[in-house]
Amino acid sequence: MECPPFREELGRGSWALMHTLAAHFPTAPTAYERAHAAGFFAALAALYPCSYCRDDFAASVAAEPPCVESRAALTAWLCRQHNQVNAKLGKPAFPCTAEALEQRWRRGGPGCGEAQDSLGHDSAVS
Repeated sequence: MECPPFREELGRGSWALMHTLAAHFPTAPTAYERAHAAGFFAALAALYPCSYCRDDFAASVAAEPPCVESRAALTAWLCRQHNQVNAKLGKPAFPCTAEALEQRWRRGGPGCGEAQDSLGHDSAVS
């Protein structure tokens, strides 16, 4: 029988989901999309299964609510959130430039495919 994910595994998977969601967020989202993105992060801040992580994320979201005006705003906001956690854990910061975030969470590096993004979409599509 498999074990439930430990905090570190859950954290890695959650960050991957959040960053991938942000990387594929519309460049010019509708009000509906902005509301749902904000709701997604509010739900995580309220329901995340690790109480320490949940309380910390909730405080960070309260101090700096999600920037859902565009893909660029959301990816940069999430990168800042992640870097705050990394600092608390003694891990290095990730560069929050648009290019670095696009490459890490949408396109990938060499060997990840050139004509498609990480989800198999044509990389020319926004």
